[in-house]
Amino acid sequence: MIKALIVDQAEDNSVSASLQQIEADRLPDDGEVDIAVEYSTINYKDGLCLNGLGRLVRTYPHVPGVDLAGTVTASRDDRFAAGDRVVMNGFRSGEIRWGGYATRASGKADWMVRLPDGMSTRHSQMLGTAGFTAMQAIMRLEANGMTPDGGEVLVTGAGGGVGSVATVLLAARGYQVAAMTGRAEIADYLTGLGASRIVSRDEMQDDPGKVMESGVWGGCIDCVGGQILARAIKQMNYGCGIASLGNAAGATMEASIIPFLLRGVAVFGIDSVMVPIPERERIWAALDAEMPRDVLESMSREITLAEVPDYGRQILEGRVRGRILVNMNA
Repeated sequence: MIKALIVDQAEDNSVSASLQQIEADRLPDDGEVDIAVEYSTINYKDGLCLNGLGRLVRTYPHVPGVDLAGTVTASRDDRFAAGDRVVMNGFRSGEIRWGGYATRASGKADWMVRLPDGMSTRHSQMLGTAGFTAMQAIMRLEANGMTPDGGEVLVTGAGGGVGSVATVLLAARGYQVAAMTGRAEIADYLTGLGASRIVSRDEMQDDPGKVMESGVWGGCIDCVGGQILARAIKQMNYGCGIASLGNAAGATMEASIIPFLLRGVAVFGIDSVMVPIPERERIWAALDAEMPRDVLESMSREITLAEVPDYGRQILEGRVRGRILVNMNA
């Protein structure tokens, strides 16, 4: 028997989640690697899956959980062996296939990464897809030429998981970070992570209507989308880029092409789902090397699997700060 958080759909199409003991043979049997799951986390996408939103889950009953980390118990692929510590995220796990909210999981070897020696399964899930995406975004912007002397870097939605980790990592690399948030009460939290100043969400939403504004930002990690992304585009310095990775403020925007034509502004879409394994290994290695563990502990909250549905609602409502660690064995 294994412990699993099962999401099911009733005849009226309502969706509910419950903690259950289920037979291990209910797990998908098409994976080559079996894992004893130790930790998971909660992402915005998990909140959608837990609440039957976004049309991400195709078949019920379902086990959500985009992220997981644990120890291999058996492998039918030579790349992994019993005892290996692995992390798995993306490749639609937790969406179209059962994911990490169970004490056992199986997956394809092509989907997982052996953890760096210096990173525990616990710390990997304090980071999770959010931390992975933050580092992915920074690496993409630096490949475009972003440097600490190129101007402040704007992080929108800085209080969330991606924004919090991005703030820490950017500050550690020597950047001046302008952290945008709509929650004034977390200003001290963000400056504690390394933000050099706080930008209110209202300030970014108060658009004067110009097609282009004075250049302010040497880079931008945008976690919210919508018109805030459109405003940031108008405020970029020459040749600078934006990593676009969220849509909490809206999936569409109305923007002018003038900043692209006159300033060479670039917007890079950041997708963490289908990243090839070699790049995943580089990202996890960079996180292992650069993420301060004491800071990671301070910005994380540990919960049990039974508490996940409540936090799944909170993350959709924008009430989660930092990172949520799910201890599968608590």
